[in-house]
Order: sequence, then C-alpha cells, then structure tokens
Amino acid sequence: MPYQDMRAFLTALKNAGELVEIDRPVAVKYDVAKALARASAMQGPALMFKQTGTGFPLVAGVYGNRRLALMAFEATEQTIHEKVLKGINTPIAPVDFEGTPPCQEVVLTGDAIDVTKLPVPIYSPKDGGPYITAGIVVSENLETGVPDIGNYRMQVHGPRELGVFSASNHRFGKNIAHATQMGKQLRGALVIGVDPLTMYSCQIQSSDSTNDWFVSGGLRGAPVELAKAVTNDMKVPAWAEIVIEFTVDTNIQKVEGPLGEYTGYYTPASLKPVAQITAITHRKGAIFQGLLTGKPITENHVLKQIPFETSILRQLQAQFPTISDVSINSSGGVQTYVVIAMKPRYEGEARQAILAAMAGNLHPKWVIVVDPDIDIRNAAEVEWAQSFRVKPSQDVFVVDRTAAAPLDPYTNGGYSSSVGIDATRPFGEEFPEVSEVPGWKDFPVPELDAVKRK
Repeated sequence: MPYQDMRAFLTALKNAGELVEIDRPVAVKYDVAKALARASAMQGPALMFKQTGTGFPLVAGVYGNRRLALMAFEATEQTIHEKVLKGINTPIAPVDFEGTPPCQEVVLTGDAIDVTKLPVPIYSPKDGGPYITAGIVVSENLETGVPDIGNYRMQVHGPRELGVFSASNHRFGKNIAHATQMGKQLRGALVIGVDPLTMYSCQIQSSDSTNDWFVSGGLRGAPVELAKAVTNDMKVPAWAEIVIEFTVDTNIQKVEGPLGEYTGYYTPASLKPVAQITAITHRKGAIFQGLLTGKPITENHVLKQIPFETSILRQLQAQFPTISDVSINSSGGVQTYVVIAMKPRYEGEARQAILAAMAGNLHPKWVIVVDPDIDIRNAAEVEWAQSFRVKPSQDVFVVDRTAAAPLDPYTNGGYSSSVGIDATRPFGEEFPEVSEVPGWKDFPVPELDAVKRK
C-alpha cells in the first residue's frame, strides 16, 4: 500500500534511521539552509526542526538523496523504472474524500490569514525573501477544466501576498496567461506536505491535456483522495498538511527574486504577478515542509531525477526498443546532461537516439550513448567508455541552434547547441574483450561486510 500522507512517510524514515529530529532552536533565516546543505553534502537523512520560533515544526531533506527516493517509491534500482512506467501507463482516477478532510481541521480566512506565521525559510542572504519551495500549486485551464499540479516556488511578500514565479512554458504559467486573456483571475491552491508519490508525480513529463491527479493515482497504485477548497472550486489532497488558497491578478505585480535555482545560479529579480491569499487551512499539529534548491546536488534535483528519467525512457523506447536505461545527471541540473544505455541494432542507430533525445523537451547540451555493460550512473565508467570507445572525429558531433534549457544563465533565454557522443563499440566490428573478475559482486567476504557496516 502507498503512504497515505507525508506523516506516514516520515514515520517510515524515522524507523529506518533516515530522519533526525533537532529539538533545539534553529533560525529559519539562513540556519535551516546551512543544516540542509550539510545533510545534502553527506547524502544524509531528512531533518525535522522542532523549534522554529513559530507554532509549526519544519521538515526538509525528505527527498534529499536517491536512497530516500527509492524508499518513497518502495522500489530498488533494479525495479524503479519498471514501477514508475507501470504507474504512468495505468492512471487511476481520484476520489472525493467523505466528510471534513484532515487538511481543513483548522480554517483561517479574513483577518486570520497570515502566511508569515509559517516557518518559511530564507535560504541565502541574496534571496529576495522567504520562499515556499516544497509547495505544489494546483490550478486549472479555465476553458477545459483540466487540473495541473506542479512544484513551483512562491515568495512570501506579506501576510496575505505571495510572489508568483511561473515560466511561460509551464502549465501554471499557461493557465495564468489563459485566464488573463479571458479577462478573469486565476484561482488556485498551494499545497504543502503531501504523500511522497503525489509530490513525485508533479515531475512526470506529460501533455497539457493530462489530468495530473490520474498520474498521481497511477504512481501510488491507489486513488488520491481530494477535497474541495474552502474559497474556490479547486480540489486539493485531503491529507495535505497545509493548503494556501489564492487568486492571481496579473494587473498586480511586485518584484520577485532573486533565488538560487536548479542551475546553481541565482535567477535575477523581476516584476511578477502577486497571488492574493483567500484562505489558509491546515491539519492540527501541521508540519511545514522546506526544500533546498541551488547548486547540484540539492533536494530539487533528486525530486526530479526518477520521474524525468522514466518519462524520457518511455519516450525513447517507443522508437528505440533496445534502450535499457537513461540517466539524467544531477550535475547537469537533471536537465542538460543525459546518458543512455542501448545496444545498437544497426550502424548509426546510436546517433539517431542522440538526436531524438536532443529533440525532446529537456533540451540537453550533452547526450552520451554507451553500451549496456556500462553503469550509466557511475561517472568513472561513462568516462571509461568515452576514453576507449570513441573516435572523436567520427563519434562526436555538435548540433547548433538547439533549444536552451530553462533558466540557463549562459543562453539567457536564447538558443544553445548540443553535443552528441556515440560511446558504443564500433558496430559490426571486432573489439577487445573487457577484462573483468567474474562473480565478484556476489562473492561473500564477511570481513569486508563488517567493515562496510561500520
């Protein structure tokens, strides 16, 4: 059974020794981020800050490394892509929660609204202000009624105002633009603290016509329970910790940013629409969730990696069935650096796969294809393949004027170029046999196992 809510997952993390509780005062301005950066650097556990100077504890690092990600999916490296593919291919419709949902145990409207009472971190002295980075924005296309859920940042401007950052290629941004064209205000909800697979479903690459609640249900293997918001018609996860309901009026704009983004660089401050908060609802004893962003590897990269890899694997395998795996490296922001494992069926197929990956919606700068014997998540093995299975004059090529990855500071919104590297063995030619020690992975050495456990 999937985790019902974030609390169930936190219990699992704690039982596995993957959640550390900090029961002393820690400042949400800068110090929370420092602790998270240290935990991230050591591939460490999630952190629960119990004394935040507010009435709410703060948890972060919940998706801080691939080990925790696999726990969220209840999978292994051997089963993860198969499990996610099954979920994507088997969508499950949401259901309505009966009765008063847990997320509305406490309802704040009117003068009681004050988002500054939540422990929203300021991650860096150069940030434009406190940022909600782990929230899921729920919005819909006003014409079709199709809902979108996405992980978009929001800056706290004041007790009842949030700064909206939404790129024109994101569905949230498209929904705002569409509502503006219709002369209407977009209504939405910012949801904080949900079950892990609902959070991961936000990263699945899908079309604008996709109802994301079906995707989330597919990943979970069970329907998402939804409840109607208090001040608008949005449906929100009934077991969420906190829900912030809002309207967006593009006629009201304030300076939003800077904030360190997935590229590892700050996005500059600029005028952006303001979301006016119409209600805050939450569970009794609600837990706020933070998420560190910035120079790889931080939590936002881990959150994107498995869904992105599986989405791209699904797209490429439809055309190239001998592709066995895809790695979208965190070092490239889970965007610009792609490694593909495949067994080419004919001369030039690896190059065709590279071009297909370049044409996808990730817009990578680097695409490398290797044979299936290479561990594509081991940089040393990929570099070994590049060193001894590549003739640069034949196997390396550049495609100019390709689309740039979002927020890439070098391209600044313009076009880029992409490098393809065919690091597979020469097709149809004799090639030396790899020197290996057979059976070493399964060979028992209790003395080494004891050292590893220490």
